[in-house]
Amino acid sequence: MAKRIEMIIIDPQCDFCDPNGALYVQGATEDMTRLSSMIKRIGKSISQIHVTLDSHHRLDVAHPIYWRNSKGEHPDPFTIISASDVKNGVWVPVFIEKLQKMINYTTTLEEGGKYPLCIWPPHCLIGSPGHSVLPILFDTLFEWEARPWIVNYITKGSNIDTEHYSAVKSEVPEPEDPSTLINEDLVRSLEKADIILLAGEAGSHCLANTGRDIVENFKNKNCIEKITLLTDATSPVTGFEQLQEDFISEMTEKGMQTTTTIDF
Repeated sequence: MAKRIEMIIIDPQCDFCDPNGALYVQGATEDMTRLSSMIKRIGKSISQIHVTLDSHHRLDVAHPIYWRNSKGEHPDPFTIISASDVKNGVWVPVFIEKLQKMINYTTTLEEGGKYPLCIWPPHCLIGSPGHSVLPILFDTLFEWEARPWIVNYITKGSNIDTEHYSAVKSEVPEPEDPSTLINEDLVRSLEKADIILLAGEAGSHCLANTGRDIVENFKNKNCIEKITLLTDATSPVTGFEQLQEDFISEMTEKGMQTTTTIDF
């Protein structure tokens, strides 16, 4: 009996994967070109492809416009905002009624060992060209659907008050917003697979958090052995290379496999 292979591609969008994108990840164009070739080669053996889409508003907790200082200035991209900064008024939300919520939010990030709040250039804005899938990969996915199969497109990140690196859940879930809670449909689908191919951008952030959350929410923790990271189909955000290395080291110690788009 043939093995069930599912592939999950993290945020293969123009803002990350096109050199002219708002938050280009160095190497991502080549990553997605190699991944596209792999799908063309083995596509008939893949039972399901999941594609996550970072989907933001301009007003977003991780975008400059959400925050201001005492002079009314917005933070520069890549500014780190700590709980202490928010408590002491170094940076406060432009909607001051969200102040206590943001104190709680940044405190929760720090207490939970999550990434600190990092301000990014506005990216993957809903409806913008940067939100779309890189054309070379989209064309391949379009061909794959002709069998006919359906790519499972998963949006994440439209709640303006919480970051959403992981495709499984937001950094600080909000009970009243189901889009921030655990994506049970995705996790249960992957759990049924014999092989889970993991690729996408960026290996330091969204891919890493997705991989960790998939494993954390598997009912059978041994399912991590089903995951195979395609190491030539992911790259880190420049300056955050260690986060990707830490993820790979952590997960391979627990049983995750690694290979390349050529060798699989």
